[in-house]
Amino acid sequence: MESGTPPSAARSRPGRPLPARLAGWLVFVLALTALSYGSRLGGAEAPDDLAYRYSSSIAALVQYGLMLGILLLIARGLPLRDAFALHRPASWPRAVGLAALTLLAIWGASAALAPFLDATGEQGLVPKEWDSNRAGAFAVFFVVVALVAPTVEELTYRGLGYTLLAPYGTWVAILVTGVLFGAAHGLLVALPILTFFGIAVGWLRSRTESIYPPVLLHAVFNGTALVVAIVA
Repeated sequence: MESGTPPSAARSRPGRPLPARLAGWLVFVLALTALSYGSRLGGAEAPDDLAYRYSSSIAALVQYGLMLGILLLIARGLPLRDAFALHRPASWPRAVGLAALTLLAIWGASAALAPFLDATGEQGLVPKEWDSNRAGAFAVFFVVVALVAPTVEELTYRGLGYTLLAPYGTWVAILVTGVLFGAAHGLLVALPILTFFGIAVGWLRSRTESIYPPVLLHAVFNGTALVVAIVA
């Protein structure tokens, strides 16, 4: 780093492209996409009580653990704090404000698209009703969906993926990670809003130069969806 250059400026400056690592990351996320769509096209459907099964939460934890392990292999040899944007935002109040605006934009887009694309329940993660007798299993499921999933997914797309694509341009990184994030869920009706979500959160990542605001937004989005589903 040049003498006198602020750390934040150095982080935002595009570095050399890393084609081998980028190729590895692309293969990884495209494989996730293929598995997701393959499972859906193969007729596999999530059970109605998925959120109330300990087994589903354990399976998800294993899956996210494997994803994190693969990400670390791809990033091996890189400074992990930089590769995954594990830096505090320059200003937390500004970052929280931007995250709130981004979240409102996502909710607004979801509401606007709802009359045309009714994606409610397509992924099968949102329970249809509250079952107090299985509250413990739901609590574990909530932690996985509202904390573990947002963390690993953001490290995948707005973390390492964004970093590897940033040398080709900020908007390339935002758009490519957004589209691939949407596609990786293996959904059809919900694809437009998931893609918009990914692009909006990628923009937030570019404005804050940190993975923490995207993780926070993603966690609030997922957690709110689960809470609304059981109280509505």
